[in-house]
Amino acid sequence: MTRVPQQSKRPSDALETEVPSTRRPPQWANAYARCVMIGDGFVVYAAAVIALMIRFSVVTEGFGDAATTYVAITVLLTIAWVLALHLAGTYDERLLGDGPEEYTKVFNVSLFLFGLVAIVSYLFQFQTSRGYLGIALPIGLLALLLNRKFWRKRLQKQRAKGKASHNVMIIGGVDTAREIAGWLRRHATAGYRVSGVWVPDSETGPRQWLDVPDQFIPVFGSNHDLDDALYLTEADTVIVSDTEHLGHRGLRQLSWDLHDLDIDLMVSPNIMDVAGPRVHVRAVANMPLVHLEEPQFKAAATITKKVFDRIFAFSALVAISPMLLAIAIAVKLDSKGPVLYKSERIGKDGEAFSMLKFRSMRQDADLEVQALRDAHDVKNVLFKMADDPRVTRVGRFLRRYSLDELPQFINVLRGDMSVVGPRPPLRTEVDAYDDFAAKRLLVKQGITGLWQVSGRSDLDWEETVRLDLDYVENWSMMRDLQIIWRTIRAVVAKQGAY
Repeated sequence: MTRVPQQSKRPSDALETEVPSTRRPPQWANAYARCVMIGDGFVVYAAAVIALMIRFSVVTEGFGDAATTYVAITVLLTIAWVLALHLAGTYDERLLGDGPEEYTKVFNVSLFLFGLVAIVSYLFQFQTSRGYLGIALPIGLLALLLNRKFWRKRLQKQRAKGKASHNVMIIGGVDTAREIAGWLRRHATAGYRVSGVWVPDSETGPRQWLDVPDQFIPVFGSNHDLDDALYLTEADTVIVSDTEHLGHRGLRQLSWDLHDLDIDLMVSPNIMDVAGPRVHVRAVANMPLVHLEEPQFKAAATITKKVFDRIFAFSALVAISPMLLAIAIAVKLDSKGPVLYKSERIGKDGEAFSMLKFRSMRQDADLEVQALRDAHDVKNVLFKMADDPRVTRVGRFLRRYSLDELPQFINVLRGDMSVVGPRPPLRTEVDAYDDFAAKRLLVKQGITGLWQVSGRSDLDWEETVRLDLDYVENWSMMRDLQIIWRTIRAVVAKQGAY
């Protein structure tokens, strides 16, 4: 193993090492891919058998000549489907377990396969039953997506425990490495865990490590070889955080060295909270540059979102009208005061509106806020208490399941709010906004949003602002639908509600 001379400070010198010819691949990745593949094969075969039984009435009429032929077709279709998924790379460890790309590829490959079957059948005059294919495709596709979801949930539970993750070595400065390590730690289900840092253009002490809570991350310098750092950190992935530490020649040499080791190389542009569709890599004069599309907050004001909001709000109010009546009676019988509570909130472009809620506190509870702040020494912009003494018995139940928020569908019909958007702030909160936080008011405030499905009241002020701005900058209609679904799950699980 070649060692870098300690007097050398040039990154290119530090990279000119004889790296090992093999590495220890993550065993969990191969095992997980096999489980997903076996599951895919099983559900695809089951879908094809169900299609066979429905199309040819095998259960009631038994196997006829056509049904017997389609038994062989069922086997061939199962093999072809799984093979197509494999060739398309849907079992690649880089794709499995996180992000929407896995589901998108499974969907596209399935449609392509059945289209190909239809074309081949037409060209060779093979009369494949359209009914059989028409049943097998939707059932099989749904089963595939559910199988992927099942295994992804299992994987994420393992990753939450610190298992089944890629070991990452960061090459670059200590400060940037600390930010990346903290970010990946907060998003553990993504499956990347920083196991070491290498600063190639400066020496480090014998016991230097990164200051990250609950994790020991050693820091290596130019007094260590690249192969030493990779071996000690057991890295299967390298992230270059500061390219100036390597330079053009050093980064190019690094890519060749890691290729020989079958270690993934990624370069971080140090951009957080930017959705994938806004990020593009463009080659300018054969130089790759990261192009960021402009923030998408203007798209949140399109007619599509407005129509969706009003249809959704009207449908919800009609569907839950008996529940609304029952809640109103319970609130009235439980304590003195009005059934509905009107709270002034600041909406889009700083315009005030009256937000409606079922009253969950005793009457005139607003007058007690400052006394409670002083008693509990609350300095944050947001004021939330897990055991607020002002909350009534019925109100505590309503808050636990977020039922007190239901009248806000009326605000949506009025046009004051949206179904999905940033949390509606109080005027006192807006007065404390800096320029960064004020961007939350570029879109309509929502009944639910990213902060509600990411921890709700358990989040601190900075994290709430970050999530709301993430929504403002990266809005899409599909994301709204995802947040609505996640909200339903969070409410049922009673996550962070008080």
